[in-house]
Parts: sequence; C-alpha cells; structure tokens
Amino acid sequence: MFDSSAPIGIFDSGIGGMTVASAVTRLLPNENTIYFGDTAHLPYGDKSTASIQAYSIKICNMLLQQNCKLILIACNSASAAAFELVREYVGSKAKVLNVIDPVVDYIKEHYDGKTVGLIGTKQTVLSNVYKKKVDALDKNIHLKSLATPLLAPMIEEGFFDNNISESIIDSYLSDPALEGIEALILGCTHYPLIKNQICKYYENDVEILDTSEIVAHSLRAWLEQHYLVNEKGTGKRQFYVSDYTLSFEQSTNIFFGQKIQLEHYPLWE
Repeated sequence: MFDSSAPIGIFDSGIGGMTVASAVTRLLPNENTIYFGDTAHLPYGDKSTASIQAYSIKICNMLLQQNCKLILIACNSASAAAFELVREYVGSKAKVLNVIDPVVDYIKEHYDGKTVGLIGTKQTVLSNVYKKKVDALDKNIHLKSLATPLLAPMIEEGFFDNNISESIIDSYLSDPALEGIEALILGCTHYPLIKNQICKYYENDVEILDTSEIVAHSLRAWLEQHYLVNEKGTGKRQFYVSDYTLSFEQSTNIFFGQKIQLEHYPLWE
C-alpha cells in the first residue's frame, strides 16, 4: 500500500509538462511534487520510440528513488511511446498515469457521434495512439489529426500572443485535415499557453480541450478513489532538469506561472 504523504512524480522532455504540474498543484495544493524535465534530450516529439522509452525508464528510476506514490508522464510523446513499458517496469512500486487516457475518457463522455480534432507533435500523431483508443470506444467518434511540429519550439522560445505565433497557428488550423471539427484536443503539454489564440481562431465555435486540466482532475480522482490524497502535506515543490541553463529557468515562469528554482540533476553523466 502506498503512503499518502509520499510525493507525486511528474516528468516531461522539458518545460511543457509544467502546464500539467501547475494544474495538479492548483487542484491539490497539499501534495508534495517532484518535477523532472529531461532538457538534455528535448524535444521528445522528434525522437525515436526506443530513445523515448530509454529516457523514460531512467527518469522513473530516479522518481522511484524519491519514493513517489504516483508517476505522471506529463508528455504526450512519452505517453504514446513509453507508457506501457514504464507501467510494466514500475510494477507495484508506484501508480503510473499518462496524459492520453484521461482525455480519451473525457471524449467518451462528451463527444459520442461527433468529429474531434487533434494537434500534437509528429511522435504523438504518427503513433496513432489517440486514434486507436478513440476507435476502440465504439462511440462513432471521428478523430481528425494534424502534426504541428513548429508549435512546441515556438512556445519554448517565447513566441506566443504575438503576430508570429498567430500566423503559424492560423496556418496549421486552416489545414483541410481539421475541417468540420466540433472540438480540438491540445495534444501537447505546451499548447495550453496558446489556448487563447486557438479559441480566437475558432471564434468559440469549437470547444478547445485543455488536456492539463483534464489530466489533473483525473489524477485527483485516482488519489481520492484510493484514499491517497495528502490532506496535511506542505505542498513542497522540487524541480529538476537534466541540463541546466539560465534561460530555461527564466522561461519556467511562463509555464508554471511563478518563479521557481531548478536543480541540475545530471541523470545522463
């Protein structure tokens, strides 16, 4: 049985997963969290499945050493490529969650018989993991997917809420592949930062699914179901990166919404 006071481990290829971490800490302020950003290998979106699996296993080792009760793969690319392997590897030592299944569950409840769009990295879209899971629901949901590889690096460089990002976003969303959608899955943890621009493009005619919020609610539901919510915790936050730069630390403010201190954890040395 897990200890409710044990921390929640969250990892991503870099900074994008902080949108999920931020949503989790807002929803569960007493939980102690450990975030690991594998900045030495970002982005995962253009890496091979085998590489992502190797990175994910090594990061999980580190989080297990910290006695995490739950490990959240806060990256769509890693969720698509490594979830099953990580879950098997971790076994009964911790619960493992991904950022894809909660979104598929949400679609199942709200979009029976509708057309839903998905934007994400090449790894996420080409893996077809969303399509396979949505088709398996047998809910007559038509999923239309589009790889949008420029969006994550654009956001990492601070290009959002400006003319440059608007031009790139409009170019992607006007692609015929997304024609006729009634909702859009933001299939990358970076994308909540451009949610307002995406809403503006669709003029609120398409529901934009902020996966960070959906995932945070799913995580809380699991903790409640298993009586593992840390009611008396101090809400301690620890942030580690595999490769430290000052510019990266400064940009974390954008993703997490407040100034945080990163600790260099040289996992690959």
